[in-house]
Amino acid sequence: MTLKSAIQDLRETTLGAVSGLLAKLAYLGSLQRREGGYRHWGMSLTHGEEASAQALKTLHAEVLSSVLRAPLSELVEDVRESSRENKLTPEAYVRNIQEQAQELLPSPEDIASARHLNSVLVALSNLEKNRKPATPSAS
Repeated sequence: MTLKSAIQDLRETTLGAVSGLLAKLAYLGSLQRREGGYRHWGMSLTHGEEASAQALKTLHAEVLSSVLRAPLSELVEDVRESSRENKLTPEAYVRNIQEQAQELLPSPEDIASARHLNSVLVALSNLEKNRKPATPSAS
C-alpha cells in the first residue's frame, strides 16, 4: 500500500523528474492512448488503472493551463533549457513541440486551448528565429 495518492505521486515523483513546463506537457501528452484515456505502466501498477488515468488527466490539464498562463519570457527560458537538455537548438525544440501540438492537448475538442497553445508556440518560434546571438562588447 502506498502512502501517496496517485496525483501526489505523479506530481512529485514522475513530473518532478521532468524539467520545464513544455517538457512536462509533451511527456503527459505522450501518455495518452489513441483510443482515449492515459496509460502509465508504473502508475497503473502502483495506484490502479482508474486512479492513474484520472491523475494523468488532471495533471495534464493543470500543466497545459500553466503553459497557457506563463509569461512568454518564462517560456523562452524554458525552451532554451529544454533544448540544451535535448541537445537541440531552441528553434528545433520549438518545431518538435509544434509538430506534436495536437497530442499536447488533454482534450482535442478544446478548440480555445488548441488555438491559444498554437499562438504561444508560434510566438516562441518567432522569438527564437529572430533572436540575435550575443556579441561580445568592446571594452
